[in-house]
Amino acid sequence: MTATGSELDCEEFMIPSGDAGIDLFVRNKYPRGMTHFEAGQTVLFVHGATYPASTSFDLSLDGFSWMDFIAARGFDVYLLDLRGYGRSTRPAEMDRPAQDNPPIVRGDVALSDIGAAVRFIRARRGIAALCLIGWSWGTTLVATYTSRNPDEIVRLVLFAPLWLRRPDERTAAMIGQTLPAYRTVTPAEAYTRWLTGVPSDARETLIPDGWFERWAEATWATDPRNMAADPPFLRAPNGVIQDVVDYYYAGVPYFDPAAIRPPTLLVSPEWDNDTPPYMARALFEALPARATNRLEMLPEGTHTMLMERHRLRLLECVQAFLAAPLTG
Repeated sequence: MTATGSELDCEEFMIPSGDAGIDLFVRNKYPRGMTHFEAGQTVLFVHGATYPASTSFDLSLDGFSWMDFIAARGFDVYLLDLRGYGRSTRPAEMDRPAQDNPPIVRGDVALSDIGAAVRFIRARRGIAALCLIGWSWGTTLVATYTSRNPDEIVRLVLFAPLWLRRPDERTAAMIGQTLPAYRTVTPAEAYTRWLTGVPSDARETLIPDGWFERWAEATWATDPRNMAADPPFLRAPNGVIQDVVDYYYAGVPYFDPAAIRPPTLLVSPEWDNDTPPYMARALFEALPARATNRLEMLPEGTHTMLMERHRLRLLECVQAFLAAPLTG
C-alpha cells in the first residue's frame, strides 16, 4: 500500500451539530474495498485555533497528505472542521462586525461539535470507540473529551500540545482584554508566525518550495467572503483565545490530565514557538504514570511541522504509536 492516496476512497459529509442551522464538515478516507472497521484503526483529526482540518491534515504535499499516510496503512481516517472553520457553518456572529459580540466557539461549543462527530463515526461504523489526534488547541479539546469519555477513546495523540504558559510579555498583554467575536489573519501574518523561533540558517529550507503557497491558497479559499480583499483575510473565532487567557495564561488547567485513561502520545517539535516544548514536558508529567504513554521531542520542526521538510518524522512517529499492539 503506497502513501499516495491512489488506492483510497474518500467521502464527505455535512452532519448536524445539534444546534439549529449549524452543520459540520467531516471528511473520511479509507483503503478502497475496506469493509471491516475496528475501533483501534479508526482515527479522527481535530484542528487548532486558527485554521481548519480540511486544508492541513488533508493537504497533498509530494503526492500525499497526513490523512492519506494513515489511511494507506489500513486505517479508517476522519477529519472535522469545527463550526466557524473551513467548510462547516459559520455562526451568524461572523457576518457582523467582530466588536458586536463576545468571543464565539469557546471550548464547550467545540467539545459539543467533537461529540457530534464521534457519535456519527461510531454509529456509521458500528464501533464503540476510536482514536483521536489533536493539533495545538485541538489537543486541549481531544484531551478534555477523552478525560470525560474515556471508554470512547482507544488512543490519544497530542501534537504540539497546549498547556499552562509561563508568564511572559504575551500573557501580560492579554490578561484583562475584551476580545471581539472573531479575528482576521492574512497569509503574510501566518507566514511570519510560522517561522518565528526558527534559526536564521534554517528558514530558507524549512518549508519546501510551493508548500506554503499551496496551503495558504486552500485555507484562505474556505472563507470566500474575504477572498476579494487585498490582501485576503481569514476569519477565525476568538473563543479559543478567551479560553487560553482565562485558563492557561492564569495558570489554571482546562482539563484534568489524571483522568485520561487511554494510551497517550505527546509530540513536541523543537522550534515550536506557539506551544513551546516545556508545555509538552509538563503535561506529560501530569498524566497517569504508565508505560503506554510516550513523549516525543522532534528536532528541526515548528508548530506546523506537518507541512515542513521533516514532516515524515512526525508522521512516522504518530503511525508507530497508532499501530503498536494494545496491552493491558
